[in-house]
Parts: sequence; structure tokens; C-alpha cells
Amino acid sequence: MTDAATQRRFDAAFLPALQLLTFSTGVVDAVSYLALDRVFTGNMTGNVLFIGFGLAGTGTTPLLNNAVALIGFLIGALLCARIVRGRVHASRLPTANIVVLLGSAILALVLGIVWLTAQTLGGALLLAVTGLLAVVMGAQAASVRATGITDVTTIVVTSTLANLAIDSRLAGGTGDKWRRRLGAVLAMGLGGASGALLIRLTGGAPALLGAAVLMLVAVALLHVARTREIAAADALRAPE
Repeated sequence: MTDAATQRRFDAAFLPALQLLTFSTGVVDAVSYLALDRVFTGNMTGNVLFIGFGLAGTGTTPLLNNAVALIGFLIGALLCARIVRGRVHASRLPTANIVVLLGSAILALVLGIVWLTAQTLGGALLLAVTGLLAVVMGAQAASVRATGITDVTTIVVTSTLANLAIDSRLAGGTGDKWRRRLGAVLAMGLGGASGALLIRLTGGAPALLGAAVLMLVAVALLHVARTREIAAADALRAPE
């Protein structure tokens, strides 16, 4: 088996989990935007723009909420990077990364339970949930980088869309990786639609709980994927 074929085989083991995390991010951003007063906790591009709108005095953008989300995301990414830096594992995804992802999913679950218990978020509690949910998303973004699958970042699809177009056959490219790129875009969009529907039918807290459960499933899939990667690598190295 060639190195390229081996890489595709190993990537394929991780893709379902990453696509599921991307879907859950769509749900989380639907929850945060529609139920946490127009703020994104995963899509920081939107928050940077919202902060700019707020600073310009539009009067319709909650500047503080978006600033809290941006700071929370940065804190989550920084903490995760500090924890996982230098860690190694027989697979591409060290145990520390899995632990951070698991902890992030549990934190999202706890936030959903707190929200469900409180029923209504307001003032400091709303800001706390917003900030901590952004920490979750920042940690997730930093954790999954170890997979090396840059087309599925799980939190944004702007670069994925650009690469999809640039490398397409219509643009004179090879059309390489179009399935995973299109899958990431669809996962994010469908996650957003599902989150919006859940909010309409059940409310923000149950929708967040659903997203947290999806994160936990994705972590389990990542653990299975790295176990399979190790087994496949061992099989390739085994003497005939």
C-alpha cells in the first residue's frame, strides 16, 4: 500500500467523528445565536464582525456577549494547547487530546443541565454560559488539529469552501478531497438547521444537551479510530 493510500485509509477512520463534531458545532452555534442573544460560540469570524458592528455603535449588536464569547474561545484554545503540547501517542491523536475533548463535552452537558434547571438565563448566568460554551469550542478546535485533517476543522467551513472551489475540476484542479469538504459544509449547515428546529420545539437547553451528547459520541468514535489506526499501522509494519 502506498503512503498516500495509507494516509487516506487512516484519515477515513477519523472523518466520521470529525464530521459529527462539525454537525454538533452547527447545533451549538444555533443555540448560542438564537437562544443566547445573537452570539456565536464556535464561529469566531461572526463574533469579530459583531464586535466591530457594536464598536461602530449600531445599537443592535450585543457587544459584551460577543466579546465574552471571543475571549472564552481564546482561553479554551490556549488551555488546550498548553495541555496537549508535546504529547505523543502511537496514533496521531494523543490521549491528552481525547481527555480534553471528553472534558469539553462533559462541560457542555453540565451547562445544558444548569440551563435546564434555571429555565431562564439572564445577566451574569447568561454571560457565564456563553463564555464557558465558547471555552468548549476553543478547546475542541485546538484538540482536533492533531488529526491533521485540515479540511474538517469542526468549527468553521470558510476555508473548506474556498478549497472546495479552488481544487475543483471546474477550476482546473484535481477535485481531490471534495467529499470530505462537501461533507463538512453539509454537516455544519444541517447541524445549524437541526439546532434551530430543536430550539423551536424544545428550547435552548434541550438543544444544547443534544449537542453535548453528540460530542460524547464523537469522542467515542475518535477513540475507536485511533485504536484502529494503531492496529493498521502495526499490521503494515509486521513482517511477511
